[in-house]
Amino acid sequence: MNKNFSKDAYNGYSIYQVYPRSFQDTTGNGVGDLNGIRSRLDYIAKLGVDIVWISPFFKSPMKDFGYDVSDYEEIDPLFGTIDDFKSLLKEAHALGLQVMIDQVWSHSSDQHIWFEESRRDDQNPKADWYVWEDAKPDGSPPNNWLSVFGGPAWTWDSGRHKYYLHNFLKSQPDLNLHNSEVQDAILDVARFWFDLGVNGFRLDACSFYFHDQLLRDNPIKENVPQGPKPHDWQAHKYCRSQPENLDFLKRIRTLADAYGGKLLLGEIGDDDGLRQQVDYTRGSHLLQMAYSFDMLKPDGSVEYLYGLLSRWLSYGEGRPVWALGNHDVPRLATRWGGAEPNPQQLRMFIAFLVCLDGPFCIYQGEELGLEDVEIPFEELVDPDGLSMWPKYKGRDGCRTPMVWDNQQQNAGFSKGEKPWLRVGKTHLSKSVDLQEKDAGSLLNHYRNMLAWRRNDVCLRQGQMSLFPKNSSFIAWKRVLDKTGYVCVFNFTDQSTTVDASEFWETCSIKLLKGESVLLKEQLEIEPFGWGCFEVDVET
Repeated sequence: MNKNFSKDAYNGYSIYQVYPRSFQDTTGNGVGDLNGIRSRLDYIAKLGVDIVWISPFFKSPMKDFGYDVSDYEEIDPLFGTIDDFKSLLKEAHALGLQVMIDQVWSHSSDQHIWFEESRRDDQNPKADWYVWEDAKPDGSPPNNWLSVFGGPAWTWDSGRHKYYLHNFLKSQPDLNLHNSEVQDAILDVARFWFDLGVNGFRLDACSFYFHDQLLRDNPIKENVPQGPKPHDWQAHKYCRSQPENLDFLKRIRTLADAYGGKLLLGEIGDDDGLRQQVDYTRGSHLLQMAYSFDMLKPDGSVEYLYGLLSRWLSYGEGRPVWALGNHDVPRLATRWGGAEPNPQQLRMFIAFLVCLDGPFCIYQGEELGLEDVEIPFEELVDPDGLSMWPKYKGRDGCRTPMVWDNQQQNAGFSKGEKPWLRVGKTHLSKSVDLQEKDAGSLLNHYRNMLAWRRNDVCLRQGQMSLFPKNSSFIAWKRVLDKTGYVCVFNFTDQSTTVDASEFWETCSIKLLKGESVLLKEQLEIEPFGWGCFEVDVET
């Protein structure tokens, strides 16, 4: 089976992110690979998701672990071969899973042949394929833009006698998408993977595609604490999210539609990511879906989340994808749960996610309740952490290997002597084999929640509106035709009592799904309890 995506189905999608290096190693070299993913497709399908999103596996020097691509149409031998990928794709489709792959088009590796040619001189055919600029008269960079990974976003090249732009590592030069030839080359890459049968792309850093051609300085944020990353001190007005982005996204969407409706999921990294999510998914000519880092921040409080949902609903259009975790932020259990997350809290998080309006992403290991792993400095490999230590320890802690079998070497991830990152000791008690034997485990709770979502049309398509703000819980309703649900989530470690009549004028209400909640004359919701109630809808 190799279906593409129907336009009406976007809202109901659930996406499982696989970080290949840490999913399953089949060669014993300590790094996960494509055959490892293929061997675990049954597990992903049993979880009940619609789409598997695979992070980069393309040829790369791995200075940013695959997000520095040196050949967009070659698979890095570390992960396998093109035939391995074709087999993975075929088996995923046979299991009813759609396959989405990362595409990193804002920048390439400095070892890509395009950049090697571009930096040779200012007369070669690809001289303008990257962003080259003269130094200021005093020899300093063209403006004040900063790299996400620290330091200036410009590096001097003695051969070209110019600076080149890199919003990330200096080994990740920015492509110049103002050049139509570069756009055409990128679309050829898209055709290559579409022709192979992939069902869609996750567009990495797509808000970084274009820069201000006048190279104006970014303003400085006012009244913002100056954290460990100077990059965050600036308002990124000119180095990303330029108007030209939308025109290029239209070109990508036109191509995706020409292939029968391939899916485009954009990653939005910006100061107002939620606003950009809406702007990049408005109408039918841009991205079908986009996610930002707004729900990936450390703040999981009622006040913050209520404000975020209120803001999104006020925009009135666009299609955000909700993500509570990924490979770039501390794991959900640690970020929102703290040093010792309450098990009921972790169960409530997935219920919160499946009851929201819109598609959502689950990062590998969230379904097991894995927390961040403390990685000592001498074992760090993430360039972001190495440059910002000790205030910011990077992303290694959320990228440690999956734990498959409590009794096997390296928890069943690898038969090699040493995996690329250590297996978390506290993860062993949360391994897949142990949780599959326990009907009440978090893993089985995820499976139940995803099955409920998949089979309930009101959860997938119902209109959402928030109830008034409360200090301890968030509540909303979902309505589709004559079906109405009220969803209530206690985000605190204290019990709360709620008058059910606050939620519906005609208070015929019954508990549909929920945990740690009692329905009497009032709703009694225990710490981190939640409930979804079916209510009468007036016709």
